[in-house]
Amino acid sequence: MTRRGWLALGAGLVAVAAVAVLVPLLLLKQPPAVPPPEKPTMLLVPEGWRASQVYEAADKALKVAPGTTRRTAEAGTLKLPADALGNPEGFLFPATYPVYRKTTPRGLLDYMVRTAHQRFGADRITSGAQRNGVSLYQTVTIASVVQAEADTPEDMGKVARVIHNRLAQGMTLQMDSTLNYGLGRSTLDTSHADTRMDNPYNTYNRQGLPPTPIGNPGEQAMHAAVDPPPGDWLYFVTVRPGDTRFTADYAEHLRNVQEFNAQRASAAD
Repeated sequence: MTRRGWLALGAGLVAVAAVAVLVPLLLLKQPPAVPPPEKPTMLLVPEGWRASQVYEAADKALKVAPGTTRRTAEAGTLKLPADALGNPEGFLFPATYPVYRKTTPRGLLDYMVRTAHQRFGADRITSGAQRNGVSLYQTVTIASVVQAEADTPEDMGKVARVIHNRLAQGMTLQMDSTLNYGLGRSTLDTSHADTRMDNPYNTYNRQGLPPTPIGNPGEQAMHAAVDPPPGDWLYFVTVRPGDTRFTADYAEHLRNVQEFNAQRASAAD
């Protein structure tokens, strides 16, 4: 081999060696792989849930000790209407919320309250409340009762009209949902003794609305509260699922109640 051949071969070997060194060095200098984005846990808050139910579900989703979210809510630092007196009931808006590892009870509650302000602060809601002669907070309270009492979404407007009609006539609301909220229970069974209890949520023996919302209403219940259909209804009872009867006649209402009681008795047999 000529001298030029040996030089070419040597240069080639050097080049191969250089590449062999360069490749692993380049590999070592590659930026670290970007981790995939965190997939959050989704917390579903259904329409009508009470604050106590929201707190319990939030504790589980956040993996914190039971009672942590409640204590945060009761610390009085959430941005609530002045009428609420620091009680977030009614303003923990029903929705599905993402929960990340860094999410805190305060951050989650702030998100819920902020969402409620955005949804309830719409012009249609505020103007409707003014038209009905009630405050926004009272409208949320009415909507919470509508959410608890209406058997179907289609009944919400009629239930809201019953509430407005009774308030206008100075009648007690006589809603089982408010009484049971004050007693910390959920049941269809309300006794005569229950209706005589001294409880601020007992709308059988107290005039006007309950002192706070009795749950967290959704948008449909809020719209029913601000814009119920016209009607003279003062009474209603759900005789069977999907069959709620509204009337302005007390005698007719009593007949409907008798049918409801008979229906319950036959179902228990």
